[in-house]
Amino acid sequence: MFSKNKKFYVTTSIPYTNAPPHIGFALEIVQADVLARYHKNLGEDIFFLTGTDEHGLKTLRVAESLGKKPQEFADEISGKFKELAKILNISNDDFIRTTDAVKHKPAVEKLWNKLEEKGDIYKKKYKGYYCPGCEAFKTEKEIVDGKCPIHLKTLELVEEVNYFFRLSKYTKEVEKKIKTGELKIIPDSRKNETLAMLKQGMEDVSFSRTKDKYWGWEVPGDPSQVMYVWCDALSNYISAVGYADGPKQFKKYWPADVHCLGKDIMKFHTIFWPAMLLSAGLKLPKSIFVHGFINVDGQKMSKSLGNVIDPFELVKKYGADAVRYYLLREILPTEDGDFTYAKFEQRYNADLAGGVGNLVARVLGIAKSEILISKPKIQNKNLELKIREVQKNFKFQISNFKFNEALSSIWELISFCDKYINEEKLWEAPSTPDLKGAWAGKKAKVINDLFFCIKEIGILLSPFLPETAEKIEKQVNEQKSEALFPRIIS
Repeated sequence: MFSKNKKFYVTTSIPYTNAPPHIGFALEIVQADVLARYHKNLGEDIFFLTGTDEHGLKTLRVAESLGKKPQEFADEISGKFKELAKILNISNDDFIRTTDAVKHKPAVEKLWNKLEEKGDIYKKKYKGYYCPGCEAFKTEKEIVDGKCPIHLKTLELVEEVNYFFRLSKYTKEVEKKIKTGELKIIPDSRKNETLAMLKQGMEDVSFSRTKDKYWGWEVPGDPSQVMYVWCDALSNYISAVGYADGPKQFKKYWPADVHCLGKDIMKFHTIFWPAMLLSAGLKLPKSIFVHGFINVDGQKMSKSLGNVIDPFELVKKYGADAVRYYLLREILPTEDGDFTYAKFEQRYNADLAGGVGNLVARVLGIAKSEILISKPKIQNKNLELKIREVQKNFKFQISNFKFNEALSSIWELISFCDKYINEEKLWEAPSTPDLKGAWAGKKAKVINDLFFCIKEIGILLSPFLPETAEKIEKQVNEQKSEALFPRIIS
């Protein structure tokens, strides 16, 4: 799916600063990190962006309820998202904030002016039902029993004079680019969902709110209005790479190769954003990867249910790589997934402690203190063929966002190595001196093969479990074994 570019630009969505991070966004940022690290391993020039979406009603209202100024509250929550990236060992190159007046605001204003120059911004009186949770007006087709079907809350009736963007003008062109594959939407189910929305028809979208009721950047030339949060937020993907004042950098990295995001904000990315880019005369992103939600014990995460999973606590208890592994292996990349502590610990003990951790410990235990340097070529043909098969499958799976299957391929290689060890029975040293020479030669060959294979496992694991990959390399080089994943005792 990916072309052999000299650059690779990947983004996460930018989460609202109305609440601290939860495990759902941890999934997204880890998925994006795998893509960034994988393409970096290919020698490409990577730009990996994440950040926070800070304007709009959601942050404003929560801040007011806490007796804080919106900027003060946004600073606190944005800091927690930065910390999440740090503890999960995320390799992002930049962290964009939509309240950044130096880096972000100029790009937002430039894009607005481009849309206006094209004749795609106009002013009119509007009355409609607004969902603060989605930060969006809802059409009659989207309303269920007077409520937002996503947030299940009663919608607010809003009547204002606002600026509008001529979204309807570009829907046919957006539809064409999706159908031809110029704009790829992964998976196909989300592509089809987007095409169905386009077929039903899209109304022009309100692109501003009155200043006394909203929080955001002022509309250029009209200080009585502030920009709609999605006009502001979507611009982050170009503001961070120099759209306003860095033409060389912008030309180098835009268009984005992948936007990673959740299904609840798909419409804004697969319809609104492409239409905005077309109006501004900019290239469309190459692909949009849409993941599902994470439920907890089969139920939607909810503060009222008290089942919101804190990623900080998970990392503190189990380690970053264990959390990354569960999210990437247990949660299907494009579907809703489920989190339970029982499943987490089962995966941890079976795959991490009993899988890769056990293999590295076994091999180093067999080698002991003997000086056995891994030769550049593997000796066992069956093991060599298995490595090639896994490498081929791994490349295909990551290129098609099948993170769980890519990890499954690595674990096939781990199991193959365990089987190889069991078949060779190196622990059964010969009792007679005349056989010890041949046995020692066999042992050296087998350990060479296993060292070679473990190093390859480390390389394959590096986009997924970067800390573990580094530990494997160090342990093999120094031939000193230390438990990669100590077993959890319930």
